[in-house]
Amino acid sequence: MKKYYEYLVIGAGPAGLQLGYFLERNKRDYCIVESGPSVGTFFKRFPRHRTLISANKVYTGYDDKIRNLRWDWNSLIDYDHDVLFKEYSKEYFPPADVMTDYLSDFAKVNKLNIEFNCKVTSVSKDGLFTVELDGAKEVTCKVLVVATGVSKPYVPNIPGIELAELYTEMSVDPNDFVDKKVLIVGKGNSAFETADNLISTASRIYVCSPTPITLSWKSKFVGHLRAINNNFIDTYQLKLQNVMLDANLTKIEKSGDALKTTFHYVHADDEIEEMEFDKVLLCTGFQLDKSIFQQSARPDLRLNNRFPALKNNFESKNVDDMYFAGTLMQERDYRKKQSGFIHGFRHNIESLSNFLEKKYHGVSWPSLAVKKSAEDIAKLVLERSNMSPGLWQQTGFLCDVIAKKNDSESFEYFVDVPTNLVEEEFSEFEFYHIVTLEFGLDIIYASPDPLAVDRIHKDDVDGAHLSTGIHPIIRTFLRGNLVSEHHVLEDIIPEWTEDDVHFNPLVQYLNQKFDHKVVENNDAESIVAS
Repeated sequence: MKKYYEYLVIGAGPAGLQLGYFLERNKRDYCIVESGPSVGTFFKRFPRHRTLISANKVYTGYDDKIRNLRWDWNSLIDYDHDVLFKEYSKEYFPPADVMTDYLSDFAKVNKLNIEFNCKVTSVSKDGLFTVELDGAKEVTCKVLVVATGVSKPYVPNIPGIELAELYTEMSVDPNDFVDKKVLIVGKGNSAFETADNLISTASRIYVCSPTPITLSWKSKFVGHLRAINNNFIDTYQLKLQNVMLDANLTKIEKSGDALKTTFHYVHADDEIEEMEFDKVLLCTGFQLDKSIFQQSARPDLRLNNRFPALKNNFESKNVDDMYFAGTLMQERDYRKKQSGFIHGFRHNIESLSNFLEKKYHGVSWPSLAVKKSAEDIAKLVLERSNMSPGLWQQTGFLCDVIAKKNDSESFEYFVDVPTNLVEEEFSEFEFYHIVTLEFGLDIIYASPDPLAVDRIHKDDVDGAHLSTGIHPIIRTFLRGNLVSEHHVLEDIIPEWTEDDVHFNPLVQYLNQKFDHKVVENNDAESIVAS
């Protein structure tokens, strides 16, 4: 291990390996340091019940491995090899142990530079970052990327909370809860995964948090409660001794052999109630372990101090040249998109790699040159809409940028750019379009039943903006101002391949925007009016 690296990555989980892949591919001076003896050590313990809820859809009907990443939530991006998660398990929800096998082979095949058994004890900064490791080792770097995940349990500030058992330490053997009254604090997937595990043995199970549950099939966010973990809801609604409470847990006290808990209800006319339980289990999620950061390199935190505060390029808001990769990227789209999960953050990390190449090495953001032809642009937009896993997974959060240089008759087509980064990174372009895939969430959320939302007719081109299913949206900007947008009509498959309802209306829209009289008019308000 050298004394200095241009890039140092902390953590050899999926995020660290994904960034390592791009650093290796770009021939950069880097090292990944991992506290454990192997890659992906998180998955050797978590999830506690040893089943992943990330979809492993092996058979899609398509042969293209990049397109198939739309339905493969576990594989990392690898343009050079065919190391895919589906070769390690065919199960739709596979065992967690398979993940470590896959990640190990990914690292070996790509010859990533990893130093194991290197626990970071301190991070400081004085120009360069100084990273101290176990055994009095020390290494410096210009750019530090933290890819540790959220490794520390989040413990709410409740009197008596020390009497509860942490998700990380509690027993997962249902026989340890026979005929017990159990309170589970939290309403995320770990809470309901735990509740489902205890249904057959516990006498009563109460699940508590201040807010009602949100179902992922309703919100379109995979971090909300997934169907695989919602058996417990049946037992509550069908009066099988289990309960879901919308309440603040305000206190836990010892009461003989039991634990007396005090609740302040949210939806019961300000009621306060006390109940006793045999066990209180804390399933309230995780947070960044900030203990390694000294004052000179301590990132600001957000969201109850659980996640680092980030700029649009995933850099710390207050520590220059410190970036975050993986689930730590989710402060930018918390509980809205998929940055907290492999199938989302792998695409964020590719975008981060492109940004690092541009900022530190002067390498232009990768792009394709496209002739100034509405037909050519429309063809590429629909091809990307039909193929791109990044646009598909990170709806609205990542975009493609079609930019026209002021002195050029052609466009440049940039892919998978963080949407919020476009204005600052592409300010040299006076005129550009951005392309996203998005749901009609406003319409879906306004419906009383998300499974019975009215859909527009498949030929209703004029009503395309009322599409509720995922569909491409093209927005046109002049000097940073949004001047118009076009929705490509939704498709039930979804694929956008039909000339009459997909291609031709898009060509017509783009032709309007290519009109020199419009494009060369610098008055954005006039363009809106036109």
